[in-house]
Amino acid sequence: MIRRVVARLFLAFTLCFLLPMTAATIWWTTVDRPGSWRAADWASAGVLPAADTVSEATIHVMAARTGGLKGAASVHSWLVWKPADATTWTRAEVVGWGNPVRRDAYAPDARWYSNAPYFVGSITGRAAAALIPRIEATVDAYPFGFRGAYVIWPGPNSNTFVAHVLREVPAIGIALPPHAVGKDYIGDGLRAHLDAGGDLHLSAWGYAGLSFGPRRGMEINLLGQTFGIDILQPALKLPGIGRVGT
Repeated sequence: MIRRVVARLFLAFTLCFLLPMTAATIWWTTVDRPGSWRAADWASAGVLPAADTVSEATIHVMAARTGGLKGAASVHSWLVWKPADATTWTRAEVVGWGNPVRRDAYAPDARWYSNAPYFVGSITGRAAAALIPRIEATVDAYPFGFRGAYVIWPGPNSNTFVAHVLREVPAIGIALPPHAVGKDYIGDGLRAHLDAGGDLHLSAWGYAGLSFGPRRGMEINLLGQTFGIDILQPALKLPGIGRVGT
């Protein structure tokens, strides 16, 4: 009986985690990428219009594959916003050197280690205008924003920061992709957090956990990777690969 249970758990781990990560790693080895951060392209990818051509308030959650071998497993995410009629974008993110929280350290749509960014989700109009002050306040109050707080794995890292803002301002209604390693770190020890949007997060030091609710769907988090199902916007969430579906 015990042997059968162990065999089924191993099969589930292989199908849900090991195979997707293996596929992502094989694909990543075929991608042309810079040998170091000095050789990487950090310039604008041109995916955002100039801020002065967008009249309405706008919020974007953006992400791009990170550098080196980490790129097979994870993306780096950040927030971009502008109030109505503002002539510049504001970019907020966390980095692994110096003071973690940075504003406008790069172009709002800059490549990350030469990897082009994409839109995880966006909000525009009155809804965005109402949320921008809350986002700015949450960024300023980020609990892991002090020098030395950054931990690449399991967190708190760049994805921990964006996930924190999305949890604290759930009306944004956006969830990070499954391969945003660090998004499930909510603190050391055994933790449980029910955010105002109705998502419940359970975590064991950020190494393993569960998340379920209207934004997250149902997720199993293991060693920074996520396997899950999005019910409201039907999709599979696969480790190293991302969303497969809508």
